[in-house]
Amino acid sequence: MTQVSIIGPGAMGSAIADLVRRSGNSVELLGRDDTGKPVTGDIVVLAVPYGGVAGVIAQREGQFDGKVVVDITNPVDFSTMDSLTVAADGSATAEIAEALPRSQVVKAFNTNFAATLSQGSVGEQPTTVLIAGDDAGAKAALAQIVTDAGLRAVDTGSLSRARELEALGFLQIGLAAGEKIAWTGGFAVVA
Repeated sequence: MTQVSIIGPGAMGSAIADLVRRSGNSVELLGRDDTGKPVTGDIVVLAVPYGGVAGVIAQREGQFDGKVVVDITNPVDFSTMDSLTVAADGSATAEIAEALPRSQVVKAFNTNFAATLSQGSVGEQPTTVLIAGDDAGAKAALAQIVTDAGLRAVDTGSLSRARELEALGFLQIGLAAGEKIAWTGGFAVVA
């Protein structure tokens, strides 16, 4: 059994926690009031807004060493909803990987809405979690949790693919915010 720690008990953190439970693994959900509690999971999900990630890393210095760290953020400029806030040739995930050199950082869940993780489908298609990272073992461990919960997992390649995943997440958020798709919908992968 894998222990997963999720930092951020919001809609996405809660949906991912339910997914972990459905997969038969154990979960620890940590919020703002839990900064004194150590991170115990082998896999740590950063389910906080992009702007809060640096603070979480600073508060929990050293607690991510040797762990798989999952970045679910979308670095969207929410004040204008017209751009990402990272360099065109970079990603939030690359910044996190640089800040956590002793962790295996992967990108996942940023192209999913909480509702599609909970319901297990996007329209008629099973929900697919896209995963990018440089560590094959880290990606496989996360993919196993996703598939054990009844969803699909697709390895999209190296950590450099996080940039494209963030662009896709941004597009999906923009469509939902503009009421062109529902927050219960999104993109599906047909294999």
